[in-house]
Amino acid sequence: MKIVADKNQRVDKFLSEYLKENRNQIEQLIKKGAVKINQKVAKKGGVKLKKGDIIEIDFPKKEEKEQKEVEFDIPILYEDEHLLVINKPPGIVVHPAPSVKEPTLVDWLKQKGFSLSTIAGDERFGIVHRIDKETSGALVIAKDNKTHEFLSKQLKNKSMGRYYLMLLNEPLKEPKCVNAPIGRNPKIRTKMGIVENGKEAKTLFVPVYENLTAAKLFTGRTHQIRVHLTTLGRYILGDKTYGKKNQDKRVMLHAKEIYFLHPNGKKLSIIAPLFDDFKKNLPKGIKDEEINSISYFFDAHNRLCQ
Repeated sequence: MKIVADKNQRVDKFLSEYLKENRNQIEQLIKKGAVKINQKVAKKGGVKLKKGDIIEIDFPKKEEKEQKEVEFDIPILYEDEHLLVINKPPGIVVHPAPSVKEPTLVDWLKQKGFSLSTIAGDERFGIVHRIDKETSGALVIAKDNKTHEFLSKQLKNKSMGRYYLMLLNEPLKEPKCVNAPIGRNPKIRTKMGIVENGKEAKTLFVPVYENLTAAKLFTGRTHQIRVHLTTLGRYILGDKTYGKKNQDKRVMLHAKEIYFLHPNGKKLSIIAPLFDDFKKNLPKGIKDEEINSISYFFDAHNRLCQ
């Protein structure tokens, strides 16, 4: 596609208006080297156009990939025209990667025919945030780019939040706030760790009953809960990366509750029921229905992380 600029303007803003696409979409095209100005590849969205400049766009063709057969199903907790919230079962990878051979959550979304946002690219479409393969629980997915941007801003400004339940190797004696920066472990690249120049990370842990513990994330770093637990001398049952190697469980971590502001202005709090493998390992003396909503566990302890 060739376009002649009719005004002096940043190329990303000009193309956003011309193509009626959001700026994130245009930035993705520029990053892929698909935009040329006067036959030269535009390297940044901030490049200034002059009236009469010729812009060429080479829209990337979608690769025809072999459709992976999806044999699992995923519970939908909430759905409307803007978004859906699912209860991700353990053992399912969220999005494709070169090292991932099995079907993913994205493959399931495609097979179901959902119309989803494309800001994050074809491999991650609709995915606003992620949780690890072995972790289960609530995950919000955007159906359009405007909703995706709206939800992503809430992740950044912390108005979207998550409460987790986990089973620890030993009970916590009292609520604890861990405020320690997380980055790539310099010695073991497959792990994260507490590092001096890492990104800010803050987690509030509250004991629920015996080794059943709840956590509230104030940030969303990779392996945040698992890394912060190491500072307390604890690990999640089934965690072979930060705990004992010879365990026969999956990581007993579940995103129980997610809250955020809907594009229509309504506050939503969605609860994800526990899966059977988690329920079977609950300490004796507590029932599943007693831990349906867990946000109230934190009301008296949020001040610890302020």
